[in-house]
Amino acid sequence: MNDILVLYYSLHGSVKQLARHIAHGIESVEGMHARVRTVPKAMCESDAPAKLVPDSGAPFATLRDLQECEAVAMGSPTRFGNMAAAMKLFWDGTSGLWLNGDLIGKPACVFTSTASMHGGQETTLMTMMLPLLHHGMIIVGLPYSAPELNQTRSGGTPYGASHWAGPDGGEQVTEEERRLAYVLGRRLAETARKLAA
Repeated sequence: MNDILVLYYSLHGSVKQLARHIAHGIESVEGMHARVRTVPKAMCESDAPAKLVPDSGAPFATLRDLQECEAVAMGSPTRFGNMAAAMKLFWDGTSGLWLNGDLIGKPACVFTSTASMHGGQETTLMTMMLPLLHHGMIIVGLPYSAPELNQTRSGGTPYGASHWAGPDGGEQVTEEERRLAYVLGRRLAETARKLAA
C-alpha cells in the first residue's frame, strides 16, 4: 500500500467531514491508502498547554508522515481568508524538510470550509498552496469534468474541495460537496500512482 497523507484541522467538524470523503476517494484507487492526521489547536499564552495526543479521532501529524507519504491532501477552515493558525504553525515547522527537498515532486491538494458563502474559500485554498509550492510539490485541482462544479450552490472550486458550513457551523456537507471531495481524493491518488510509476 502507498500512503497518502490527509492532513486537516477542524474545529467544528466540517473540514473533518471533507477529509473523510477525500480519504474515501483516495482508497477507491487500487493500492492507495489514506493516512488521516490532524494538528493540535494553536494556543495563546493564556490558554492551557496543548495536548501531546488528541482525546479522540485522528492522531497528530508528524514530519515523518510528510516524508513517508506519496502525496498530501491539506484541509483547514477559513480564518479571514487564510488557513487557520494551527495548520500554519505546523507548516512553519517544516523548514528541515524544505532544506532536504523531501517533498519535491509529491502531488498535493487543498480543501476548506467557511461559515459564510463568500468568506474566503478561494483565497484560503490559494494561500494554503503557498507552502506546498515552496516545498516543490505539484498542485492537483478539480477539473470541470466533475459535473458537480457546475451544479453546486454551496462549496466547490477548481482550486480544491470546499464546504459552506453556515454561521453556526450546522450546515451538513451537500451531495455535490461530498462528491467533489471524493473526486479530489481520487484524482490525487491517481496522480501519485502515475508519478510513482
